[in-house]
Amino acid sequence: MSHQKILILDFGSQVTQLIARRVREAHVYCEVHPCDVSSDWVREFAADGNLKGVILSGSHASVYEVDDRAPDAVFELGIPVLGICYGMQTMAQQLGGKVEGSSHREFGYAEVRAHGHTELLKGIEDFATPEGHGMLKVWMSHGDKVTQLPPGFKIMASTPTCPIAGIADESRHYYGVQFHPEVTHTVQGQALLQRFVLDICGTRPDWVMGDYIEEAVAKIREQVGDEEVILGLSGGVDSSVAAALIHRAIGDQLTCVFVDHGLLRKDEGKMVMEMFAGKLHANIVAVDASEQFLGKLAGVNDPEKKRKIIGGEFVEVFKAEAAKLKAGGNGHKGATFLAQGTIYPDVIESGGAKSKKAVTIKSHHNVGGLPEQLGLKLLEPLRDLFKDEVRELGVALGLPHDMVYRHPFPGPGLGVRILGEVKKEYADLLREADAIFIEELRNFKDAETGKTWYDLTSQAFTVFLPVKSVGVMGDGRTYDYVVALRAVQTSDFMTADWAELPYALLKKVSGRIINEVRGINRVTYDVSTKPPATIEWE
Repeated sequence: MSHQKILILDFGSQVTQLIARRVREAHVYCEVHPCDVSSDWVREFAADGNLKGVILSGSHASVYEVDDRAPDAVFELGIPVLGICYGMQTMAQQLGGKVEGSSHREFGYAEVRAHGHTELLKGIEDFATPEGHGMLKVWMSHGDKVTQLPPGFKIMASTPTCPIAGIADESRHYYGVQFHPEVTHTVQGQALLQRFVLDICGTRPDWVMGDYIEEAVAKIREQVGDEEVILGLSGGVDSSVAAALIHRAIGDQLTCVFVDHGLLRKDEGKMVMEMFAGKLHANIVAVDASEQFLGKLAGVNDPEKKRKIIGGEFVEVFKAEAAKLKAGGNGHKGATFLAQGTIYPDVIESGGAKSKKAVTIKSHHNVGGLPEQLGLKLLEPLRDLFKDEVRELGVALGLPHDMVYRHPFPGPGLGVRILGEVKKEYADLLREADAIFIEELRNFKDAETGKTWYDLTSQAFTVFLPVKSVGVMGDGRTYDYVVALRAVQTSDFMTADWAELPYALLKKVSGRIINEVRGINRVTYDVSTKPPATIEWE
């Protein structure tokens, strides 16, 4: 691509992705790669002249105990470098400084004093002390510290227990901060990162989704040519945006396969068909496999087993449909490409798993597997994008805002929101109850912000509990099922707080569910944070 770019080298931090997201939010293109890439690789990455700066991430390790270091080429290119936490420490050690274990570990909130009016921090502060010192409210997470500056560096920031909390060599545009500007807890973090990538690196802010469509369309057309593509359309954000983008590029050369496993949200299948078949006029094959899925799930209680059954069955259904499409007929010559909604976090985490630099990295089903089984080439038009960018792209492509900005929905669908065994009766009850909850969240506005509570929550849904409770309706006794409402607020889904929904909203939702969904007589609200709980119940 012709975009100017920032290279982020990942030393295994759990929040490296946040660095990339903050850089992208400044409309600057960036890529994350493992720290153990070679110097030759870095030089090749910079060969097009578009590399404007490098950011070195944090890590769980200590620089004096592991061999993880930035490739020498990083410091030979003559471009700005920013080290964050471990990144600052490896920069210091590699350039002639010293790093040691600290007797005072810092985890969490800290107040950092800025020194020296450096280009990076000039004019950026949260408050000033009576003596006039600029102070930053930041998030720390370290047990080591720089104890000796490398030649040419000066102190840029400090705390009482960490005298060297920031370093700078302004002649070479090298900067290091011991705190984490990428997390929201560092109040001026976005301002600091924007200062680095836009002002110090001088990068052009041209990474804009509306403009990206033309570039992505050209790329798809070049890759596909006159061949045909199939895509598994789930109705989720990623697959929907991928389908709309590919259809924009190649039209009838794309066929979407929509599998209804009987565990979708209310009217989801209808919405998908209306959008893609009705408005986009895309080729779409709808498969109702609900009886097949529910039959396989009968008697299964374990969440992981349910996930595996649903995932495995989806693959089998999709493979059967793909085989028909691959064979051609009905005016089609046969698909040679499989399109997937892989997004950039999937790519980063899978790369981290291969390099073993990151801790507790999860695997992703849509980074591999199906193409080999089907004998198809892979098309992943969203693999350079983060979720928020995918949403922006979807709106720019003309997809409805409500579809693009829907809350996350798990791949196994309602199968992991029905605790224990999955039955059609349970799924039907849950579908109705969940639809009421979401409808009222969309209807109910917060008086202070004017936003709906759907927009104010990051994820909200209903969980079906396989227990019954006694109730009274009219003059009669009932013995019916219980559901739990779950709504959380989070910036990154790594941690989450339960949403403090207004009592009036909860009362309305509870009343409607009990009165309108025959078979449910009790509604509860989940007030657990993540951690220790997870967002989903299974």
